Amino acid sequence: MATPCRLLLILLGIVAVAVAAPHPAHEFCAAAAGGGGAGSCGGDGTRILIKGGTVVNAHRAEVADVYVEDGVVVAVRPNIPVGEDNVKVIDATGKYVMPGGIDPHTHLEMEFMGTVTIDDFFSGHAAALAGGTTMHIDFVIPVNGNLTAGLESYKHKAEKSAMDYGFHMAITKWNDEVSKEMEVMVKEHGINSFKFFMAYKGSLMVTDDLLLQGLQKCKSLGALAMVHAENGDAVAEGQQRMIDLGITGPEGHALSRPPVLEGEATSRAIRLAKFINTPLYVVHVMSIDAMEEIAKAKREGQRVIGEPVVSGLVLDDSWLWDPDFATASKYVMSPPIREAGHNKALQAALSSGILQLVGTDHCTFNSTQKAFGSDDFRKIPNGVNGIEERMHIIWDSMVETGKITVTDYVRVTSTECAKIFNIYPQKGAIMEGSDADIIILNPKGSFVMGAHTHHSRSNTNVYEGRKGKGMVEVTISRGRVVWEDGTLNVAAGSGRYIRTPPFGYLFDGIEKSDAAYRASLRAPVQRSKAAA
Repeated sequence: MATPCRLLLILLGIVAVAVAAPHPAHEFCAAAAGGGGAGSCGGDGTRILIKGGTVVNAHRAEVADVYVEDGVVVAVRPNIPVGEDNVKVIDATGKYVMPGGIDPHTHLEMEFMGTVTIDDFFSGHAAALAGGTTMHIDFVIPVNGNLTAGLESYKHKAEKSAMDYGFHMAITKWNDEVSKEMEVMVKEHGINSFKFFMAYKGSLMVTDDLLLQGLQKCKSLGALAMVHAENGDAVAEGQQRMIDLGITGPEGHALSRPPVLEGEATSRAIRLAKFINTPLYVVHVMSIDAMEEIAKAKREGQRVIGEPVVSGLVLDDSWLWDPDFATASKYVMSPPIREAGHNKALQAALSSGILQLVGTDHCTFNSTQKAFGSDDFRKIPNGVNGIEERMHIIWDSMVETGKITVTDYVRVTSTECAKIFNIYPQKGAIMEGSDADIIILNPKGSFVMGAHTHHSRSNTNVYEGRKGKGMVEVTISRGRVVWEDGTLNVAAGSGRYIRTPPFGYLFDGIEKSDAAYRASLRAPVQRSKAAA
């Protein structure tokens, strides 16, 4: 018998790519299928009063009420009276009221390695909202290098969105047309970040000369340059080395791209960014090697953002040696999950501020897709889940263990992302005038993770069986209660594109440091011409 979740997906016309469907324990609201739209999904109206909780922002925590109207936070103060009958009152006594999570790193419905990621902008958003994430920023992949064509493709994909989202743009080749398109992306389409892949030789990888030109263009536009930092040439050599040794299974993936290659590329990108004098954002920092390069640059005053992802913070690579291919292959991602010890070092770097925010690199493929590489690890689609699990895992592994405070938690899961991408305090805060993207987390609650309960369309989960403390009991997206009592109330098409303006705080003072550099040159030297 079909579950309500399956019926909704069928009615929405969402077709899975070779998916072995999980069996979620929670149901989706059917308003989207019935044409009722976002307003009829959940029936909560537009006024919400959250009473008695501890309201946590990145700068402070206080016991207060939160009043929401028309999707916006109207008031945050103690003892707000209910006033009218048509206000939904939520009792948050003993619980934390926090900004919804913002995931800076996802890949929904992305064409990659001969297939497409299994989660699209509906199932990915459903999973995110159930886990307390209310916005994400996805990476647009150009079509044959064309940025405009890539953006149009992703705008179409996002038509089924169920929460707010933004876009980064990948740069996969360089010419005058790409340079012009970057300017259009920033000025006309609200994209303030561009990603350069230093890996995936032969497909997405860029060379140093392209990276230099891209860094210079980003600086001129006030856009943040991002890098996937692995030495692609060396990785290709490492892959062939493993094949020559007869190592074709998932363990070959980790062995072919060791931490030293991530550290080298991170160092190189940092130094090139320093040469241009532009901020740099290093995505999915997975190793001590890369983290230490970031720490060194920050000690020297360079503006470098390091983004760990959940998998790198709490998993280790032992799973890649599992004798069962289906189990081992689901942990294949790039850069690889590292051996035990790297994860603890990354946690320490996050708690000390060396690394500043947490993403997921949510890039899901099911077991059928992973099996494409059953005889050759190079053909296993790279990617793991995390968009639904991130908020719970960070709470359990970092807050419950005393590594970070509750205000730090808000910072690394929401506020810092909003600030970096220049959308704070519209996002990343519970303040008067902020979007009403809010979660209520019960610190006494608990969770168990797995493919049979998650809302992703994948039939695997790299956190299978993981248990922990802290449970997101309510998620509010732009003033709509979309997750409550274990039920999702989401509608396809209710999401909204969020523009990210250029020249965020990372660019403050760049022109002054450029001027100081020019003044320090003591050149050109004025010399008299030698007598004939």
